[in-house]
Amino acid sequence: MSEFLQYVLSGTTVGAVYALIALGFTLIYNASTVVNFAQGEFVMIGGMVTAFLFAAGTPLWLAAPTAIVVAAIVGILLNKLAIEPARGASVISLIVITIGASIFLRGLAGIVFDKQIHRFPAFTGEDPIAVFGATILPQGLWVLGGGAAVLVGLYLFLTRSIVGKAVMATANNRLAAKLVGINTNSMMTLSFGLSAAIGALAGVLATPITLVAYDVGVGMALKGFAAAMLGGMGSPVGAIVGGLLLGLIEAMTAGYLSSEYKDAVAFIVILIVLFVMPSGLFGPRSVERV
Repeated sequence: MSEFLQYVLSGTTVGAVYALIALGFTLIYNASTVVNFAQGEFVMIGGMVTAFLFAAGTPLWLAAPTAIVVAAIVGILLNKLAIEPARGASVISLIVITIGASIFLRGLAGIVFDKQIHRFPAFTGEDPIAVFGATILPQGLWVLGGGAAVLVGLYLFLTRSIVGKAVMATANNRLAAKLVGINTNSMMTLSFGLSAAIGALAGVLATPITLVAYDVGVGMALKGFAAAMLGGMGSPVGAIVGGLLLGLIEAMTAGYLSSEYKDAVAFIVILIVLFVMPSGLFGPRSVERV
Protein backbone atom coordinates (compact mmCIF):
# COMPACT_ATOMS: atom_id res chain seq x y z
CA MET A 1 0.00 0.00 0.00
CA SER A 2 2.83 2.41 0.85
CA GLU A 3 4.43 1.63 -2.51
CA PHE A 4 1.21 2.52 -4.36
CA LEU A 5 0.84 5.72 -2.33
CA GLN A 6 4.44 6.66 -3.20
CA TYR A 7 3.66 6.32 -6.89
CA VAL A 8 0.51 8.42 -6.42
CA LEU A 9 2.40 11.21 -4.64
CA SER A 10 5.22 11.20 -7.19
CA GLY A 11 2.81 11.11 -10.12
CA THR A 12 0.69 13.91 -8.70
CA THR A 13 3.74 16.12 -8.18
CA VAL A 14 5.03 15.63 -11.72
CA GLY A 15 1.47 15.84 -13.06
CA ALA A 16 1.04 19.28 -11.49
CA VAL A 17 4.01 20.49 -13.56
CA TYR A 18 2.44 19.03 -16.70
CA ALA A 19 -0.84 20.70 -15.76
CA LEU A 20 0.81 24.13 -15.58
CA ILE A 21 2.36 23.61 -19.02
CA ALA A 22 -1.00 22.43 -20.37
CA LEU A 23 -2.62 25.58 -18.96
CA GLY A 24 -0.18 27.63 -21.04
CA PHE A 25 -1.16 25.67 -24.15
CA THR A 26 -4.83 26.19 -23.32
CA LEU A 27 -4.53 29.94 -22.80
CA ILE A 28 -2.89 30.48 -26.21
CA TYR A 29 -5.25 28.07 -27.94
CA ASN A 30 -8.32 29.84 -26.55
CA ALA A 31 -7.01 33.21 -27.66
CA SER A 32 -5.80 32.28 -31.13
CA THR A 33 -6.63 28.59 -31.92
CA VAL A 34 -2.85 28.12 -32.27
CA VAL A 35 -0.99 25.29 -30.53
CA ASN A 36 2.17 26.97 -29.26
CA PHE A 37 4.91 24.34 -29.34
CA ALA A 38 7.38 26.88 -27.94
CA GLN A 39 5.61 26.54 -24.58
CA GLY A 40 8.20 24.09 -23.31
CA GLU A 41 10.97 26.62 -23.89
CA PHE A 42 9.33 28.98 -21.40
CA VAL A 43 9.65 26.21 -18.81
CA MET A 44 13.35 25.97 -19.67
CA ILE A 45 13.79 29.75 -19.46
CA GLY A 46 12.19 29.85 -16.02
CA GLY A 47 14.49 27.18 -14.66
CA MET A 48 17.70 28.27 -16.40
CA VAL A 49 17.41 31.99 -15.65
CA THR A 50 16.65 31.26 -11.99
CA ALA A 51 19.58 28.83 -11.73
CA PHE A 52 22.06 31.25 -13.29
CA LEU A 53 20.87 34.26 -11.28
CA PHE A 54 21.07 32.22 -8.09
CA ALA A 55 24.58 31.00 -8.99
CA ALA A 56 25.55 34.64 -9.55
CA GLY A 57 24.53 35.50 -5.99
CA THR A 58 20.95 36.71 -6.48
CA PRO A 59 18.62 35.61 -3.66
CA LEU A 60 16.22 32.88 -4.72
CA TRP A 61 13.19 34.98 -3.77
CA LEU A 62 14.33 37.59 -6.32
CA ALA A 63 15.80 35.26 -8.97
CA ALA A 64 12.55 33.29 -9.44
CA PRO A 65 10.22 36.27 -10.12
CA THR A 66 12.87 37.80 -12.39
CA ALA A 67 12.98 34.60 -14.44
CA ILE A 68 9.18 34.63 -14.79
CA VAL A 69 9.27 38.25 -15.99
CA VAL A 70 12.03 37.41 -18.51
CA ALA A 71 9.96 34.52 -19.87
CA ALA A 72 6.87 36.74 -20.13
CA ILE A 73 8.88 39.28 -22.15
CA VAL A 74 10.10 36.50 -24.46
CA GLY A 75 6.49 35.35 -24.90
CA ILE A 76 5.39 38.86 -25.81
CA LEU A 77 8.26 39.18 -28.31
CA LEU A 78 7.28 35.83 -29.82
CA ASN A 79 3.80 37.14 -30.46
CA LYS A 80 4.92 40.54 -31.75
CA LEU A 81 7.77 39.37 -33.97
CA ALA A 82 6.53 35.99 -35.22
CA ILE A 83 2.81 35.37 -34.66
CA GLU A 84 1.27 38.80 -35.20
CA PRO A 85 2.99 39.49 -38.58
CA ALA A 86 1.66 36.12 -39.82
CA ARG A 87 -1.88 36.66 -38.53
CA GLY A 88 -3.49 35.94 -41.89
CA ALA A 89 -1.64 32.64 -42.35
CA SER A 90 -3.22 29.24 -41.85
CA VAL A 91 -3.24 27.54 -38.46
CA ILE A 92 -0.73 24.98 -39.72
CA SER A 93 1.65 27.76 -40.76
CA LEU A 94 1.36 29.38 -37.33
CA ILE A 95 2.09 26.06 -35.63
CA VAL A 96 5.19 25.64 -37.80
CA ILE A 97 6.26 29.14 -36.73
CA THR A 98 5.99 28.14 -33.05
CA ILE A 99 8.07 25.02 -33.75
CA GLY A 100 10.70 27.20 -35.42
CA ALA A 101 10.60 29.57 -32.44
CA SER A 102 11.16 26.59 -30.13
CA ILE A 103 14.24 25.52 -32.09
CA PHE A 104 15.56 29.09 -32.10
CA LEU A 105 15.06 29.59 -28.35
CA ARG A 106 16.68 26.23 -27.57
CA GLY A 107 19.74 27.07 -29.68
CA LEU A 108 19.96 30.57 -28.18
CA ALA A 109 19.78 29.12 -24.66
CA GLY A 110 22.66 26.77 -25.47
CA ILE A 111 24.75 29.81 -26.43
CA VAL A 112 23.67 32.27 -23.72
CA PHE A 113 23.81 29.74 -20.89
CA ASP A 114 25.59 26.41 -21.42
CA LYS A 115 24.75 22.77 -22.10
CA GLN A 116 25.12 21.49 -18.54
CA ILE A 117 22.42 20.32 -16.14
CA HIS A 118 21.54 22.82 -13.40
CA ARG A 119 19.44 23.09 -10.28
CA PHE A 120 18.95 25.36 -7.31
CA PRO A 121 17.88 24.62 -3.73
CA ALA A 122 14.30 23.79 -2.83
CA PHE A 123 12.30 26.68 -1.41
CA THR A 124 11.74 25.17 2.05
CA GLY A 125 14.33 22.46 2.60
CA GLU A 126 15.20 19.06 1.20
CA ASP A 127 14.00 16.73 3.98
CA PRO A 128 11.12 14.52 2.75
CA ILE A 129 7.78 14.52 4.54
CA ALA A 130 6.38 11.14 5.59
CA VAL A 131 2.78 10.41 4.54
CA PHE A 132 1.40 7.00 5.62
CA GLY A 133 4.61 5.19 4.82
CA ALA A 134 5.35 7.17 1.65
CA THR A 135 7.29 10.42 1.30
CA ILE A 136 6.91 13.68 -0.58
CA LEU A 137 9.47 16.43 -0.91
CA PRO A 138 8.53 19.87 0.45
CA GLN A 139 9.13 21.25 -3.04
CA GLY A 140 6.40 18.90 -4.27
CA LEU A 141 3.94 20.77 -2.07
CA TRP A 142 5.08 24.01 -3.68
CA VAL A 143 4.40 22.49 -7.10
CA LEU A 144 0.91 21.35 -6.08
CA GLY A 145 0.13 24.65 -4.40
CA GLY A 146 1.43 26.63 -7.36
CA GLY A 147 -0.75 24.67 -9.77
CA ALA A 148 -3.84 25.23 -7.64
CA ALA A 149 -3.08 28.94 -7.19
CA VAL A 150 -2.59 29.47 -10.94
CA LEU A 151 -5.86 27.70 -11.76
CA VAL A 152 -7.84 29.77 -9.26
CA GLY A 153 -6.10 32.99 -10.23
CA LEU A 154 -6.62 32.37 -13.94
CA TYR A 155 -10.30 31.57 -13.38
CA LEU A 156 -10.86 34.75 -11.36
CA PHE A 157 -8.94 36.83 -13.90
CA LEU A 158 -10.88 35.52 -16.90
CA THR A 159 -14.32 35.61 -15.28
CA ARG A 160 -14.22 38.54 -12.84
CA SER A 161 -11.97 41.19 -14.41
CA ILE A 162 -12.76 43.45 -17.38
CA VAL A 163 -9.44 42.62 -19.05
CA GLY A 164 -10.00 38.90 -18.55
CA LYS A 165 -13.47 39.14 -20.10
CA ALA A 166 -11.93 41.00 -23.04
CA VAL A 167 -9.48 38.10 -23.49
CA MET A 168 -12.39 35.64 -23.47
CA ALA A 169 -14.33 37.79 -25.94
CA THR A 170 -11.33 37.82 -28.27
CA ALA A 171 -11.11 34.05 -27.98
CA ASN A 172 -14.82 33.53 -28.71
CA ASN A 173 -15.14 35.90 -31.67
CA ARG A 174 -12.23 38.09 -32.71
CA LEU A 175 -14.23 40.17 -35.20
CA ALA A 176 -17.08 40.83 -32.77
CA ALA A 177 -14.58 41.80 -30.10
CA LYS A 178 -13.05 44.34 -32.49
CA LEU A 179 -16.46 45.77 -33.31
CA VAL A 180 -17.20 46.51 -29.65
CA GLY A 181 -13.88 48.33 -29.24
CA ILE A 182 -11.61 45.65 -27.78
CA ASN A 183 -7.99 45.88 -28.85
CA THR A 184 -7.62 42.26 -29.90
CA ASN A 185 -3.89 42.59 -30.66
CA SER A 186 -3.28 43.71 -27.08
CA MET A 187 -5.35 40.79 -25.78
CA MET A 188 -3.28 38.38 -27.86
CA THR A 189 -0.06 39.92 -26.53
CA LEU A 190 -1.36 39.60 -22.98
CA SER A 191 -2.29 35.96 -23.57
CA PHE A 192 1.20 35.10 -24.82
CA GLY A 193 2.79 36.93 -21.89
CA LEU A 194 0.60 35.12 -19.35
CA SER A 195 1.17 31.77 -21.05
CA ALA A 196 4.95 32.27 -20.96
CA ALA A 197 4.81 33.34 -17.31
CA ILE A 198 2.82 30.21 -16.37
CA GLY A 199 5.34 28.03 -18.21
CA ALA A 200 8.24 29.76 -16.46
CA LEU A 201 6.54 29.26 -13.10
CA ALA A 202 6.36 25.54 -13.86
CA GLY A 203 10.10 25.59 -14.57
CA VAL A 204 10.90 27.47 -11.37
CA LEU A 205 8.83 25.12 -9.21
CA ALA A 206 10.03 21.90 -10.85
CA THR A 207 13.77 22.55 -11.24
CA PRO A 208 14.73 21.69 -7.63
CA ILE A 209 13.13 18.27 -8.26
CA THR A 210 13.68 17.48 -11.94
CA LEU A 211 16.75 19.65 -12.77
CA VAL A 212 16.97 21.81 -15.88
CA ALA A 213 19.08 22.11 -19.03
CA TYR A 214 18.90 24.09 -22.25
CA ASP A 215 17.13 21.24 -24.11
CA VAL A 216 14.41 20.19 -21.65
CA GLY A 217 11.79 22.26 -23.44
CA VAL A 218 10.99 19.70 -26.14
CA GLY A 219 10.11 16.97 -23.66
CA MET A 220 8.14 19.37 -21.47
CA ALA A 221 6.17 20.68 -24.45
CA LEU A 222 5.29 17.13 -25.48
CA LYS A 223 4.07 16.24 -21.98
CA GLY A 224 2.10 19.48 -21.67
CA PHE A 225 0.52 19.00 -25.09
CA ALA A 226 -0.45 15.41 -24.23
CA ALA A 227 -2.01 16.63 -20.98
CA ALA A 228 -3.94 19.37 -22.78
CA MET A 229 -5.17 16.87 -25.38
CA LEU A 230 -6.23 14.39 -22.70
CA GLY A 231 -8.14 16.99 -20.72
CA GLY A 232 -9.56 18.69 -23.80
CA MET A 233 -7.69 21.43 -25.65
CA GLY A 234 -9.16 24.76 -24.62
CA SER A 235 -10.42 23.69 -21.19
CA PRO A 236 -8.47 25.04 -18.16
CA VAL A 237 -10.03 22.42 -15.88
CA GLY A 238 -9.22 19.78 -18.48
CA ALA A 239 -5.59 20.95 -18.52
CA ILE A 240 -5.30 20.41 -14.77
CA VAL A 241 -7.04 17.02 -14.83
CA GLY A 242 -5.12 15.91 -17.93
CA GLY A 243 -1.79 16.89 -16.38
CA LEU A 244 -2.48 15.06 -13.13
CA LEU A 245 -3.70 11.96 -14.97
CA LEU A 246 -0.66 11.92 -17.25
CA GLY A 247 1.65 12.23 -14.24
CA LEU A 248 -0.12 9.35 -12.47
CA ILE A 249 -0.02 7.15 -15.58
CA GLU A 250 3.70 7.84 -15.97
CA ALA A 251 4.41 7.04 -12.32
CA MET A 252 2.43 3.79 -12.43
CA THR A 253 4.12 2.77 -15.68
CA ALA A 254 7.59 3.41 -14.25
CA GLY A 255 6.74 1.70 -10.96
CA TYR A 256 4.92 -1.41 -12.12
CA LEU A 257 6.40 -1.92 -15.60
CA SER A 258 9.70 -0.16 -16.30
CA SER A 259 11.06 3.37 -16.27
CA GLU A 260 12.18 2.76 -19.87
CA TYR A 261 8.54 3.06 -20.98
CA LYS A 262 7.77 6.19 -18.95
CA ASP A 263 8.51 8.73 -21.68
CA ALA A 264 6.53 6.74 -24.24
CA VAL A 265 3.34 7.29 -22.24
CA ALA A 266 2.81 10.81 -23.64
CA PHE A 267 2.91 9.52 -27.23
CA ILE A 268 0.48 6.71 -26.38
CA VAL A 269 -1.90 9.15 -24.67
CA ILE A 270 -1.89 11.47 -27.71
CA LEU A 271 -2.64 8.57 -30.07
CA ILE A 272 -5.45 7.18 -27.88
CA VAL A 273 -7.07 10.60 -27.51
CA LEU A 274 -6.88 11.27 -31.25
CA PHE A 275 -8.45 7.93 -32.11
CA VAL A 276 -10.98 7.48 -29.28
CA MET A 277 -11.99 10.93 -28.00
CA PRO A 278 -10.57 13.77 -30.11
CA SER A 279 -12.26 16.37 -27.87
CA GLY A 280 -10.61 15.03 -24.71
CA LEU A 281 -12.27 14.60 -21.33
CA PHE A 282 -13.57 18.18 -20.97
CA GLY A 283 -13.31 19.50 -24.52
CA PRO A 284 -16.34 20.90 -26.37
CA ARG A 285 -18.50 18.31 -28.03
CA SER A 286 -19.52 19.36 -31.54
CA VAL A 287 -22.23 17.78 -33.62
CA GLU A 288 -21.97 17.81 -37.41
CA ARG A 289 -25.30 17.79 -39.23
CA VAL A 290 -25.44 16.20 -42.66
